[in-house]
Amino acid sequence: MKYSFVLPLSALIALCLLSVLVTYEVIPSGLDLLQGLKTNFDDYFYLLILFIILLESVVYVGFYFPGQFFAVVLVVLSKPEPQDILFLTLAMVVAATLGSCINYLLGRNFGDDKQHQSNLSVKSLLVAMIHINSLAFFMFSQGANHKSAKVVLWAGLLNLPYYLLLIWGTSVLSEQVMQMAENTWFLVIAVSIWLSVALFLDFKKFKTTSDRL
Repeated sequence: MKYSFVLPLSALIALCLLSVLVTYEVIPSGLDLLQGLKTNFDDYFYLLILFIILLESVVYVGFYFPGQFFAVVLVVLSKPEPQDILFLTLAMVVAATLGSCINYLLGRNFGDDKQHQSNLSVKSLLVAMIHINSLAFFMFSQGANHKSAKVVLWAGLLNLPYYLLLIWGTSVLSEQVMQMAENTWFLVIAVSIWLSVALFLDFKKFKTTSDRL
């Protein structure tokens, strides 16, 4: 994309808009909808987990659904056996990878065809994987900049130990601590920092270009 600030700015606008709509009860909260899904899909637990993670892993949509936290808590509360944890983790990884594919393809569709960057930064991917929403926008950006599609496969591989650790962390720590990552203010602050960094990089790029002229 030509300007780095466009994506985080659109993310911040979408996040604030959804928050206002939910606060004033124009639309139901994502958590309420997920609880309704749980009631209807209770007999299809693996499919439920897959669907919940997929919802949050899609760019912009993920701001509405606190899917990752909700899914992990459901897994912990079900008191699964070790083999069940493995299968549930695989379901989460499949869902997150499908979400990454969707985001990458959306990015390619809206990106600049003139930009072709084949390099893959695993370090940047690891930073993006701190939160499922940041991973969604990272994948969108990768697609928009026509970077290597291998990043989707790398994310899938790295998500396997990530979700195992997430399930373990939720079972060890309190739900309140884990829920902080799904707090709206936490997301607003995180996206605002991202926007600030993007604006700085765009300004630096503009200044460098101006000095050359």
